[in-house]
Amino acid sequence: MPTDKPIFAHQDDDPNLTDDALADKVLRFIQYAALVDIRDISVMALGGIVILSGEVANEADIACAGDAAASVIGVTSVENRLTVTLEDTGPEA
Repeated sequence: MPTDKPIFAHQDDDPNLTDDALADKVLRFIQYAALVDIRDISVMALGGIVILSGEVANEADIACAGDAAASVIGVTSVENRLTVTLEDTGPEA
């Protein structure tokens, strides 16, 4: 049986989490609810304020991740600093 936390569980709905626990909860919820690849996303929380940073595949993922983060219990505001990954297309002709 896996020892990792589930992707998201409703027992996480405690509004009085530590900043680190809230950041972890937000990251898991982004993956669960918005189905956004979280490999290149980092989340920092400070007193209910959440900052998203890193790269995602497209503009829609930026909006989805921000909306998902804002809907997490305990989050009071979201600063979304996510950017779209620039793909390496090789040398220009």
